[in-house]
Amino acid sequence: MQGVTLTSRATAFACAAGALVFILSLVLGQGQATDMDGIGRSLIIAILCGTLSWASARRTVATTASAIDGATERLLAAAHGDLQSAVPRDIGRELPDLSVAMESLFSQVRTNLDHVQALALFDQVTGLPNRASFCRQVERLLAERSEEGLAALFFIDLDGFKGVNDTLGHAAGDQLLARVAGRLREVAMAQASAGAGDCLIGRLAGDEFTLFVPSMPDLDTAGRIARAIQFALRERFDLGSQHIDLGASIGVACYPEHGDTLPALLRSADIAMYHAKHQGRNRAEMFTTELALEAADRAELERDLLLGLQRDEFLLEFQPQIEISSGRAIGAEALIRWVHPERDLVMPGSFVPIAEESGAIVALGDWVMSRVCETAARWAQAGVRQRIAINISSRELGQADFFMRLRHAIDAHRAPAIMLELEITESLAMEMKSRTLDQIRALRRDGVRIAIDDFGTGYSNLSRLRELPVDRVKIDRSLVRDIAVSAEARTICSAVVGLIQGLGMEVVVEGVETEAQMEMLRVIGCTLFQGYHLARPMGEEDYLARFAAPAPLVRHRSV
Repeated sequence: MQGVTLTSRATAFACAAGALVFILSLVLGQGQATDMDGIGRSLIIAILCGTLSWASARRTVATTASAIDGATERLLAAAHGDLQSAVPRDIGRELPDLSVAMESLFSQVRTNLDHVQALALFDQVTGLPNRASFCRQVERLLAERSEEGLAALFFIDLDGFKGVNDTLGHAAGDQLLARVAGRLREVAMAQASAGAGDCLIGRLAGDEFTLFVPSMPDLDTAGRIARAIQFALRERFDLGSQHIDLGASIGVACYPEHGDTLPALLRSADIAMYHAKHQGRNRAEMFTTELALEAADRAELERDLLLGLQRDEFLLEFQPQIEISSGRAIGAEALIRWVHPERDLVMPGSFVPIAEESGAIVALGDWVMSRVCETAARWAQAGVRQRIAINISSRELGQADFFMRLRHAIDAHRAPAIMLELEITESLAMEMKSRTLDQIRALRRDGVRIAIDDFGTGYSNLSRLRELPVDRVKIDRSLVRDIAVSAEARTICSAVVGLIQGLGMEVVVEGVETEAQMEMLRVIGCTLFQGYHLARPMGEEDYLARFAAPAPLVRHRSV
């Protein structure tokens, strides 16, 4: 029943006990009474015994009940959030064990809540405010600003962190992130000592950090802070026996010029950071209106890219690989073009990086694979037995079902595997895992050839190169650009060509633009060329008209 407490129940119990004693005393007393005086005395004794019993029972039971009622009220208050008030003293006096248990319970709940709050507000790896906490604090600082002047947001993305995670494991990666957070704290303290105010640091996600400076005198200060961050993160990190060199791409946005709200500042700083990455990494960029326009254009191009795939707005052009001794094309590289309805013909350099960042490169790669397999089957039926090379990106090769999709395209179009060649960049070839290498070896056994593209732009491990299941290596244009005018360039190119040929692989030189370059390369020992000097990429019809003479297929080694 609501409103009935233990105290009221204890009072009722005491009344009942007193009444019972009164009745018993009265009954026992009547046996001794023979007149009215005796009956009166018995009644007085009964009333006195009942009253004393009631008082004793009520005091004993009601005191305990009152303590229990107090404990109930205190637990109800705790359920509504009051974990700080002390446990009432009467509970400790009457029920000491219950009082100790309640104090211990409240202390443990307070500790757990503090831990939950820390998990909700702070990143457990670095101890920095997490995204939600950082944004909340910056929004409060912006709302409380009263003075005029600048504030700045620095968006920091680590360069090379993924390689640490992949090679050393996530435990080492977490340790490295904690070290990065420590160096950012040192930068923040140094700037505070220099009068820039208390800087707020946060970890947004992964290897992305932010630093907010609430007060700055001018834009030059923002540049100085960015350089301090770069200098701090460029120093070598020592993780036990491992020495790691990192860098950072930094985007800077200033309040209120580049945004008067936190979402606007984050967007501007993010745009500037991506520009820094595209400019070569390990640099800082300030947000500008031009960058905003570029970002808007990239976003529009990304939307159009998905629509273009649905509308089949893409086409392939083919650039021949010429065997200089016979002048015949032995193969062609398939190059994608985008017939944009408003931008005319868009070259791959303008949309392939966007496709890789957005993930659309997988769908785009599937389109290229299907179209190349279809073309190879058609050429084979026409007696044109030339290989067609396809460029494969790291995003595509990272898909678990890439090889299954490739084989499906080959089977669906009944394309001869011997007419297909996969081009993989040098850096990607050096990082391929054993499972991927096994899949590539299986393709080679079926006749597909494998080529390393852009060789000379990465850092090849020579023993690793010898073990790779590769048939051909394409020398990057950067190695041959100055070969006709520079003795050093000739020496380097000659050494690279000799190395590749010594490993039993064919050499294809791409980017040949002059007769002088080609003559020098012939002296070095090159026989296969690709470049504007020989032929520009062209549509299938033009290609077949010029280079459709059949060329013999050379069997290749298996690994």
